[in-house]
Amino acid sequence: MLDQAGSWLQTTLGISRETENRILYTLVVVLALWAIQRIVLGLVWRRTHSARLRYRWQKATTYVTTPIGILIVGKIWFPQGFKDLATYLGLVSAGIAIALKDIFLNLAGWIFIIWRRPFAVGDRIQIGEHAGDVIDVRVFQFTLNEIGNWVDADQSTGRIIHVPNGKVITDVIANYGEGFEYIWHEIPVLVTYESNWEKAKQLLLDIVRRDSEEIVKAAEQSVKESSRKFMIFYTNLTPTVYTSVSEDGVLLTIRYLCEPRKRRVTEQLIWEDILREFAKHDDIDLAYRTTRSFHNRTEGKSGTGGPADLRAQASME
Repeated sequence: MLDQAGSWLQTTLGISRETENRILYTLVVVLALWAIQRIVLGLVWRRTHSARLRYRWQKATTYVTTPIGILIVGKIWFPQGFKDLATYLGLVSAGIAIALKDIFLNLAGWIFIIWRRPFAVGDRIQIGEHAGDVIDVRVFQFTLNEIGNWVDADQSTGRIIHVPNGKVITDVIANYGEGFEYIWHEIPVLVTYESNWEKAKQLLLDIVRRDSEEIVKAAEQSVKESSRKFMIFYTNLTPTVYTSVSEDGVLLTIRYLCEPRKRRVTEQLIWEDILREFAKHDDIDLAYRTTRSFHNRTEGKSGTGGPADLRAQASME
């Protein structure tokens, strides 16, 4: 049957016996490498349910079998070696480099990702205007599960973004979890000028310290580990509340550590605790933009022409 198939190929396509053997050997090599990859991945799939580990094995087997296949097939088609092919490519390399500069830039970016590892699959990053979780890395592009954009607090938008690998060389990359695994988050709480802001500040401190107690302990350990690689030296990881004044009231800003993917959840829990606590105190009220009139003669402080000054003038008269 093989002889008949060979004779048919020679008659129909006009190829030589040598070329026919090369095609046959190429198919055998491709199928063999494909079968080996399937067998290895099948064993991995049976032994682990970790999506991250499965993904790494899939990529690793692809990176191993592909160059092996290229070398073997190249040896089949160029038995004298790659000398003739290299000579030909050398003549057109300059033109290829200019015409395909973006492809070469993306390839260089892929090498940079593999070598320097500015991020890995599963990391949350921002590159240029785009932010998201890295869900795939390929030779010419990597893929993000987008966060932010029209959605608040770093929540997923549901869109998949394909970013050329060359962007890692030309754009700034921010990794949310590399080294130090936590981020600082701030919640502004505005209370009225008439409120007991000192009591409000103490309540906020109690709330955020209670809700962040476990995070602080884990963050201290994370700092010790990250200091081996980066110059990260945080001396104070405990949450705090800063006081400032705005045109609408006294601004109390809560600053605390949280995991990058739990920023919105932690903010929600803290706000719910704040609303419950403030509701218990009649001398604390949240401020919001309103319109009111102020009559200094009846409401002002003494010394600024207020009621006390008027009484003092009346007594003197």
